[in-house]
Amino acid sequence: MKEDFRSVEFAPGKTLSVETGRIAKLADGAVMVRMGDTMVLCTVVSAKEPKPGQDFFPMVVDLRESFTAAGKFPGGFMKREGRPSDGETLASRLIDRSLRPLFPKGYVNETQFICQVYSSDGQHEADVLGAFGASAAAHISEIPFDGPMSQVKVGRIDGEVIINPTIDELKKSDIDLIVAGTAKSVIMIEGEMNEISEKEMLEAVKEGHKAIVKLCEFQEELRKEFGKEKREFTEPESNETLESRINDIVGSRLDEIVGKGLSKEEFSSSVREVREEVKETLLAEEEYEEAGGEISSIFDGLVKEALRNNILNNRKRIDGRAPEDIRDIWSQVGYLPRTHGSALFSRGETQALVSVALGTKRDAQSIDTLFYEEDKTFMLHYNFPPYCVGEAGFMRGPGRREIGHGHLAERALKKVLPDFDDFGYVIRVRSDITESNGSSSMASVCGGSMAMMDAGVPLPKPVAGIAMGMIVGKDKTVVLSDIQGEEDFMGDMDFKTAGTADGITATQMDMKVQGISFEILEEALEQAHKGRLHILEEMAKTISETRSELSKYAPQFIRMTIDGDNIGAVIGPGGKVIQTLQKETDTEIWIEEDEAGKGQITISADSLEKAENAKKRIQAIAGTLDEGATYKGVVKAIKDYGAFIEIVPGKEGLLHISELNHSHVKRVEDVLSMGDEIEVKLLKVEHGGKLRLSRKALLPKPEEN
Repeated sequence: MKEDFRSVEFAPGKTLSVETGRIAKLADGAVMVRMGDTMVLCTVVSAKEPKPGQDFFPMVVDLRESFTAAGKFPGGFMKREGRPSDGETLASRLIDRSLRPLFPKGYVNETQFICQVYSSDGQHEADVLGAFGASAAAHISEIPFDGPMSQVKVGRIDGEVIINPTIDELKKSDIDLIVAGTAKSVIMIEGEMNEISEKEMLEAVKEGHKAIVKLCEFQEELRKEFGKEKREFTEPESNETLESRINDIVGSRLDEIVGKGLSKEEFSSSVREVREEVKETLLAEEEYEEAGGEISSIFDGLVKEALRNNILNNRKRIDGRAPEDIRDIWSQVGYLPRTHGSALFSRGETQALVSVALGTKRDAQSIDTLFYEEDKTFMLHYNFPPYCVGEAGFMRGPGRREIGHGHLAERALKKVLPDFDDFGYVIRVRSDITESNGSSSMASVCGGSMAMMDAGVPLPKPVAGIAMGMIVGKDKTVVLSDIQGEEDFMGDMDFKTAGTADGITATQMDMKVQGISFEILEEALEQAHKGRLHILEEMAKTISETRSELSKYAPQFIRMTIDGDNIGAVIGPGGKVIQTLQKETDTEIWIEEDEAGKGQITISADSLEKAENAKKRIQAIAGTLDEGATYKGVVKAIKDYGAFIEIVPGKEGLLHISELNHSHVKRVEDVLSMGDEIEVKLLKVEHGGKLRLSRKALLPKPEEN
C-alpha cells in the first residue's frame, strides 16, 4: 500500500497534504491531514450491520487535542487530558453537522469518527482539517457515504478574503466563518463577524465554496488511488400495505389539524389523539401486533408530509402564520431584583430568563488549550432544563447542544461589548430557557442584549437574532421566518442570523438536504434581515439604550498607575503588604506591569468608599502621601513621648503626645493601647520621609469659656 503524502493547493498560498495506509490500518478509513506543522489523524469505523430494532443513525464525532502536540503539559493535578474542552466539543459538532446529511437515508449502522490532533504549530487550527480528514477517511473507506465534503475557514483582512487564515491573521480579520459543503453546494455555515452586511456574508460564503470544490476534487483523486469498494447498502423498502392501512385510518384529519392554526400544545394533543387511535386499531390486529415502532415511524412521516404540503401549497404554517411572519414578542427587564441585570424575553412559545453578573478580573475564566491561552472576560452560559418542553429528565451539566447554543449566542453578543480596558468588568450572562418551541439560542441573544443593557453594560447598540427555515418541494421552495419546533424538525434548513441594525455578528446554518443554492441563501438572508429589524423594534419598546448607572449591587472599581520601582513595595515580601491591605480595606487588588514598565493597579470593592481608602493607602506606600490627608492607622508602638502609627502597610509615623488631644495628656496609655485603630491627620512629611501625625487635629475644639 502506498504510504507517501499527496498535496493540493486549494487557495492562494494554502496547501494541504494527506497520507493514508501507514497509520491506523485496522480502521475502516484513516488519513493523516497536514497543513503547516499541524497534523490531525482522522479515522472512521462503522458497524457492518445495524443493531436489531435500530431506528436512528447512531453517529458520533470526537475531535480531541493532545497537549504534547505543541510540547505542552496539561494543567491540573493529573497532568493528562481529561474531558473534552468546549473548543473540542464545538469542533466535533461542526464536523458532525457537516457529515450527517451525507449518509444514505435509512443507514443506521453505528459509526464513529475520531480526529486526533498530534502536532500543532500554533497557527493552523485543527477544526477544518479534522472535517476534511473525516470526509476523506469515509470517502476512501468501504462505508456507504454520499460525499465527499470539506470545510474551510474564511477570514477577511482589509477587504481581502483569506481562506484558512492563521491564528495571527484571524486576530486582524473582521470575519471568522466556517463553510462546509460538497462540490455542488453549501451544507453548513457557522461563524462570527463585525457587523457585516448580508451581501458581504454571501460573498464570503461563495469564496469559501470555491476552495471547497478543489478540496472535494482532491478527495475524489484520493479515492481513485486509495479507495476501497463500497459495501452494498439498499435503503429499507417501505411497507406499502401498512402505509395504506394507516392512510385509510387517518384520512384527511392530519391535513385538517395542520390547517387550523394551533398552539404547540393544541397541535401535539390533536396529533396524539389520532396517533393513539391508529396504534390501538392496528396493534389489535394479529398481523401488526409487533409493529408498534414501524407504525409510529410511518405516522410521523404522514405528519411531516401534511405540514410540508400545507406550507408549500397554502403558504400557511402550523400556527396560522404566513412564511415571513414573526410570532408575538413581549419582554421585561429588571425582573430579578438582586442580579446586576436581568431580562425576560418571550417570542411565541419560546422564553428565555436571562441574568447578568458583573465581576472583577479575578472572575475571568482561564482558558488553556492547545491553540489558545487567555483570560476570558465575557461568557454566556445557556441552560435547557427538561421542563421547558414539558418533560421530566436528568440535570447533569451542559451537553453538546447546550454548549453549542451558548457559544453561538456568545459570539453574537461579544462583537458589541466594550473593550475590557475601557469597562473593566468580567461579564457572565446566564440564559435559562423556561419555555421552548423553536430558536431558544436566538431568544438568548435578544434576552442577553437586554439584560446587559439593564445592568448598565455600555453596549453601543442592541443585538437580536432570528431562526429561519426552509421547505423544499419538487417545483417550489418556501423560506420561513422565526421557525418553531415542528418546522425545524420537518424542514430542510435551520439558518440562524444575529446582529445589530447595522450588520450581522454571528450566524449558523445546517442543511438536512444536500445543499442550498446561493439564490435561496440570498433570499433567506434578506428575509432574516427584515425579521431582525422587526425584533429590534419590539425590544426597543422595553429598553432602547443602556442604563446610565450600574446596579448598586455590582462591584465598584478604581484604577491607578504607580511607578514600576514601587510595584515591589506595594506587593511586599511574599505578598504580605498587598494581602494585609486587601484584608484591612475589604477590597480586591491586582497589579500588572505594562509595556512602559508602569504598575497598572485595579481596586475593586462593594463600595466606592472602600476602594478609595485602598487607593489612598497604596499612594502612601508608593511614596505619594498627601500632607493634610486623613488616614486610618494601627498603633504599633507606645513610647513616653508618643505613639508610632502604621498608616499604610510598611509606613509608620509619630503621633506625639502633644497631638493626642486638645487637653493635656499625662500618659499615652491613658488614651491609646497597642493595636488600636485610629484616624490621624498627616501634618508633614519631613526630610528623610519621617511622618508627623495628629489626632487632635481631627477632634472638635473645646468651647472657650
